[in-house]
Amino acid sequence: MATAYQNLSEYDFNSVPDGSEMTVGIVVAEWNKHITEKLLEGACNTLEKHGVKAENIYVKRVPGSFELTFGAKRMAETKDVDAVIVLGCVVRGDTPHFDYVCSGVTQGVTELNLMYDIPFIFGLLTTDTMQQSEDRAGGKYGNKGDEAAVTALKMVNFSA
Repeated sequence: MATAYQNLSEYDFNSVPDGSEMTVGIVVAEWNKHITEKLLEGACNTLEKHGVKAENIYVKRVPGSFELTFGAKRMAETKDVDAVIVLGCVVRGDTPHFDYVCSGVTQGVTELNLMYDIPFIFGLLTTDTMQQSEDRAGGKYGNKGDEAAVTALKMVNFSA
């Protein structure tokens, strides 16, 4: 969680496993693209920094965050990946839509983790304001994409 006490992009580099033999799928939502593309950039840069070859990072886009779970499921079924990262951004509005989308994606990613033998990483920003999203997509609280990539590498190693 990004707070004044924890930056999403700060971690012990040496605690992250080598990814040179790993293949990672990333499913990213197109909705709030100015945020999600920054999350994607952070995830890819972090994966490569830890040895994952660019050609071993598969990226697919879905229209919105609610579609992330279906995209992640299809990624796991059609690509030989060691982990799947989902990246999206949902900003609270004036209707309960936010609650339904966030709940659905959370439940969907949890179910995928139980159904498959690979980790599915939750990289969904769920914020009250667009400023909070910007702060967590390369802003003052780091980049959730970095955190998701580190989590993927650690969980692949955990699964090994």
